[in-house]
Amino acid sequence: MTTVRLPLFPLNTVLFPGLVLPLNIFEERYRAMMRTLLKTPEDESRRFAVVTIRDGHEVAASEPGLPDPTSVPERGSAAGFGADPAKAFHGVGCVADAATIRERADGTFEVLATGTTRVRLLSVNASGPFLTAELEELPEEPGDEAGALAEGVLRAFRQYQKRLAGARERSLSTGGDLPDEPSVVSYLVAAAVMLDTPTKQRLLQAPDTASRLRDELKLLRSETAIIRSLPSLPASELTRAPTSLN
Repeated sequence: MTTVRLPLFPLNTVLFPGLVLPLNIFEERYRAMMRTLLKTPEDESRRFAVVTIRDGHEVAASEPGLPDPTSVPERGSAAGFGADPAKAFHGVGCVADAATIRERADGTFEVLATGTTRVRLLSVNASGPFLTAELEELPEEPGDEAGALAEGVLRAFRQYQKRLAGARERSLSTGGDLPDEPSVVSYLVAAAVMLDTPTKQRLLQAPDTASRLRDELKLLRSETAIIRSLPSLPASELTRAPTSLN
């Protein structure tokens, strides 16, 4: 079992390997994390782990609020995550490699990171200025018939895109824009389809690529059928991930 200890960044979103994550860092605990990462030699990866919040708040309260206006906001690296932070997070996350960490004049940071490897959360340490975690790296096993499943998922995804775009002449993506390697397909589709956070987390935790693709094929068929029955849809961009307020 390969384990590693990394800074831990909890978010209200799911990061998948290969996907880009833009961050706007303003809380002091995460500023401290970025200052530490900037000390990493330029020829080494500036890595941290992203986990999805199960129970807690991405941004800790900074002033008294309702229902008790006299309450004192929590401070420290685990603020907003309870007495045992590990219980506030889902058990599988993703390592992020920060290609860009840019400090602004006011001390906040603009960060652009990319998901790399899935990890299982083993323990969380809240004793420092920011959370750190012991993590077990999870291999990506192909599973049975991953190649054939990937082809089916890509066909279903194109239909989903066309339906979501209102069947306009130009769809949101062309065949040349999409990969054909099964694990890459599985992560791209998981990130791009409009699904709730628990469902995306389930896809991240899939035991192998084939299992993830099978799940996605069912989801795409279901979502496409729902879209077909709706009279109108809000405009959306499939492959743009939201920027975290953190």
